[in-house]
This record gives sequence, C-alpha cells and structure tokens, in this order.
Amino acid sequence: MNVIEVDDPRDERLADYVRLRDVNLRRSLEAEHGLFMAEGEKVIRRALRAGFEPRSLLLTRRRLAALANVAESAAAPVYVVDDDVAESVVGFDLHRGALASVRRRPLPAADAVLSGARRVVVLEDIVDHTNVGAIFRSAAGLGIDALLLAPRCADPLYRRSVKVSMGAVFTQPYARLDDWYGGLDDLRGRGFRLLALTPGPGSVPLAGALAATGPADRVALLLGTEGDGLSSRWLDQADAAVRIPMAPGRDVDSFNVTAAAAIACYELVRDAPA
Repeated sequence: MNVIEVDDPRDERLADYVRLRDVNLRRSLEAEHGLFMAEGEKVIRRALRAGFEPRSLLLTRRRLAALANVAESAAAPVYVVDDDVAESVVGFDLHRGALASVRRRPLPAADAVLSGARRVVVLEDIVDHTNVGAIFRSAAGLGIDALLLAPRCADPLYRRSVKVSMGAVFTQPYARLDDWYGGLDDLRGRGFRLLALTPGPGSVPLAGALAATGPADRVALLLGTEGDGLSSRWLDQADAAVRIPMAPGRDVDSFNVTAAAAIACYELVRDAPA
C-alpha cells in the first residue's frame, strides 16, 4: 500500500485537493489536469468500480482502515493527513474523511449515447451543480437511457454534482450537444418526439402526452434552467409542451427542476420496454 503521511497543508503533492469550494479555481485546475473529485467512501468505490483511474487518494487517519482495500488496490499514492491538515487544504471540515483525485475520460459523442436509446432527458443550461447531480441520480435510478447537456450546462463531474448523484454520473450515459441552436434538429432527425416540460400556457399533462406514444417510440424530455425554464427557441422547437399537474387550490404552479425531473423520468419509463 503506497501510503504517504503528509503533515504540511502546503505540500505540493496535495495540489489536486486545494480549495474545493472555489468554483472558478476548481474549473481551471480540473480542466488543466483532466481530473475530478470523488468524495466519500461510497462514491470513491463507485468511481473505481466504474473503471475510472485514480491519480491519488487523500484520507484522514480515521478513514484509512475503512478504505484499506481501496488503498491497497489503487495504483496511486494514498496521502494520509490529520483532520486539521485536510481542512486547511480543502477549505472546509472534511467530515467524510476521504477524497480521490480521479482522471477524467473523454466524453462520448451524442451519436454513441443515443444509439439504441428510447428515453432521453435533455438539459438546457441547468447551471446548479446540485441540481445536475440530483437529475442524474433520478435518471439513473429510474432507467433513463441517456442524458444530453446543452453547452452551458453545469459539469456532472464537478465535486458537488458527483456527491449529490451518489456516483450515478459514473455509469449514466451522457454527452454534450455541440450546438445549442440546432441540437434539437438532430434529435428530431433521429426520430425523437420532443416534449418540453413547462408550467406555461398551452402545456398539457405529461401522462396524457405520453399516452399517445408507444413504448418503443423515441422520446426526449427537455428540462430548462432554474427559474426561467426553457428558452423560447427550445419551446418553439418542441413537439409538445407538457406539465406535471398541480393539486387545485394550493397556490403552487410547479415543482423545482429536480423534483419535476424525478416525476417526469418516472412517467417516461413507466411504459417503456425493460
């Protein structure tokens, strides 16, 4: 086991782990070095089980025993630190006591993830990492075939997304659209029916719209950014605007995007072939 004890938070060997809450720094650092962070024992194990390659592990002393088998099998250095050193490096109390710096893999093209897919969720400019992680978890748990992300959508492999998804981002097929403006044309060209989820005027209940869709038909559900929802262009390009009906008399017109995504994913796959 390649265990290395480190007592100085300024040690350059810990550079992958610095200031994990500094979004701008992390975007730059992780893009430059082609890495992402996996936090917590379960998430680290799932990343490695999915075939991702660790650059290193950072463990507090109290977590070394629990992750001993991971440390032994990982062909990477395992840095062991005291709790105060970990906090000084990452910028917060690392109560889970375990981080892994993991090498990114090239994202597949949309062609690859759409091949054979019947139920797809498309995210337009959802910029909150927590929301992206939660949507991935719902999509994976309910059996969505693939996700497509507009170019400005938040990174599913950002630490917060990974953590909230509980590692679902490692196994759920996804790709980024190269072209926001014309990306939906490609989906339609592949035979997908485009359903835009929106509480706006003219929308129809999602379950009713799906009733006209056969289990083997290709359906893409479009989800928009927090607050503003889908852009007018994507709404105009959709085959139908759909909503999740709210209970009458409750003064609530919609769910937040993560709750809506979970309900909509369930509806999408309910009658789809297993």
